[in-house]
Amino acid sequence: MLPATFNALVPMLCATAGALLIMLAEAWRRKGERGLMSLLAFIGLGASGASLVFLWSRNQASFGVVTADNFGIFISLLVVVVALFTVAFSTQVLERDGVPEGEYYAVLLFSVVGMIMMAMANDLLVLFIGLEVMSIGVYVLTGIRRDSLAGVEGAFKYFLLGAFAGAFFLYGIAFTFGVAGSTRLDRIASFLAAQSMSQNPMILLAMGLLIVGFAFKVAAVPFHMWTPDAYEGAPAVVTGFMSTAVKAAAFAGFVRVFLAAFEPFKADWAPVLMVLAMVTMIGGTVVGVAQSHLKRMLAYSSITHGGYLLVGLVAANQLGKAAILFYLAAYAITNLAAFGAIALLGGKEGARDGLHDYVGLWHSRPWVAGLLTVALLSLGGLPPTAGFIGKWYVFTAAVSAGYYGLAIVGVLSSVISVFFYMRVVVMMYMTDKEAGAAPVPVGGAGLAALALAVVVIFYLGILPRRVLDIAAASIGTIF
Repeated sequence: MLPATFNALVPMLCATAGALLIMLAEAWRRKGERGLMSLLAFIGLGASGASLVFLWSRNQASFGVVTADNFGIFISLLVVVVALFTVAFSTQVLERDGVPEGEYYAVLLFSVVGMIMMAMANDLLVLFIGLEVMSIGVYVLTGIRRDSLAGVEGAFKYFLLGAFAGAFFLYGIAFTFGVAGSTRLDRIASFLAAQSMSQNPMILLAMGLLIVGFAFKVAAVPFHMWTPDAYEGAPAVVTGFMSTAVKAAAFAGFVRVFLAAFEPFKADWAPVLMVLAMVTMIGGTVVGVAQSHLKRMLAYSSITHGGYLLVGLVAANQLGKAAILFYLAAYAITNLAAFGAIALLGGKEGARDGLHDYVGLWHSRPWVAGLLTVALLSLGGLPPTAGFIGKWYVFTAAVSAGYYGLAIVGVLSSVISVFFYMRVVVMMYMTDKEAGAAPVPVGGAGLAALALAVVVIFYLGILPRRVLDIAAASIGTIF
């Protein structure tokens, strides 16, 4: 049995064990045998999630560089839930698209290990290791369909730009160590608290480099160039995973570094992030309106939602901090449902992710059309969905903190972005049946996962208080 101080490693060890078992099972699997890999993935992720629940509010689960505080556990549980939904959506998709099952699930679980490491990291070097473990896995998943030129191109662009951004992040760590003499976040916070009135340019340079590294991972403008190609080229189920889980893990690191370690210098980094948030919301909305490809449209939607999350980070008041976690949960389940529906509707002949592919969907697949409509309306921020409540909390936090201009830009971009989603709804409902695409069989597991996601969307939109209170209590554990 591990000592109590090593309990923080258990969730990562469970996911790692699941990935290793999948690799062994793949090596010994008989030809044509299917289903075992997804079962092992469920077991590995379920064990990881159970260990996270066990660690909740157990403050002894820390040994310095990795800490299982409630903030890290909240993000890690969110990542595990996203991964479980992804596995449920994948059971139908992998065989149809010819994706190697064992490789896919093993890499998925290794990516989850990196995300949990990022969420629980109390050291910049551990955070960087988690970032690279997660990133390498996502690069592979993006290009896992080797016969897809778009997938290979998207993965290659993602890899090159990711390596470039990783160098910025590593230089930021180096400058931080040069200033504070440590890479431990708690020690950096103590040192910078004593230097809060100084004008050390090294500190500002370190913060700037770290912002570039994080901005790339959260797809903030102008560091978003990889996003449309990677989202379009990857299988839809992979796009759903990386648009939600990657963003959650990246914001976990963002929050730990800037709302804890660099909090004494908030007056210096907040204006930079405010401009970044504005440009991200405006850029994602304006370019997204012009898209006619659903996955590219949702890619720019994801960029815009990253801007909304940055609003909460800039506000950094009590409501803003809680709103970051609540919005991550609301966005994750909503975007996952949207991409899950796209994945389930794909066929062997193609992904069916153009807007014209959804013409008359209500007539051929009414259940999927209805569930997809809820997800799209939530992304648009219409009540009574999770997206509406998430945006309400974020913009209220900005107004409370005095960032009126930021809140106005956020509200206007949110209103304009509704056009993204209503176009798809109009295509599904207001077109003759004859114009629609041929019906596609939808598996029971995928449809059940999609229905459950929609239930959660309504729950967070109608009864958000419980989750918001948990989020507020969770993020309070890192300060």
